[in-house]
Amino acid sequence: MTAENGRAAENLTLLGNKKTVYKSDYAPEVLETFTNRHPDNDYFVKFNCPEFTSLCPITGQPDFATIYISYVPGEKMVESKSLKLYLYSFRNHGDFHEDCVNTIMKDLIRLMDPKYIEVWGKFTPRGGISIDPYCNYGKPSTPWEQVAWDRLSRHDLYPEKVDNR
Repeated sequence: MTAENGRAAENLTLLGNKKTVYKSDYAPEVLETFTNRHPDNDYFVKFNCPEFTSLCPITGQPDFATIYISYVPGEKMVESKSLKLYLYSFRNHGDFHEDCVNTIMKDLIRLMDPKYIEVWGKFTPRGGISIDPYCNYGKPSTPWEQVAWDRLSRHDLYPEKVDNR
């Protein structure tokens, strides 16, 4: 392994691990980070997670969503396999849609300390209603704090046509 490859691997335990354990309930401890090689550049990283599932905390019925996570990294970035396992851990977790997206965002803030992050859940309809919660965060006392307010205050001004998602 070259020094360059070793630097990329850092302390990652899940990437390349052939004996992956899929946690069956909420497991933020599976999240891992690696060092951002371009911390002086502001850029977005976006994850589209179309197979998110959780359970209604009242009825126990499954809820399905696409979760969109966009962030501007600081010093640390989330490793994608650990993120996949983390999102999978919601599969048997009972929480309302709004709680799921806020929990995801807060866990990622604690993990990475990003400059900016937003999480948007587009849940499939149950009982004829779809719920699409959105939350965001900009690091206080930085220009990203204002970006967060601007994006939140203008969020979904022109919503897409929902055609039985």
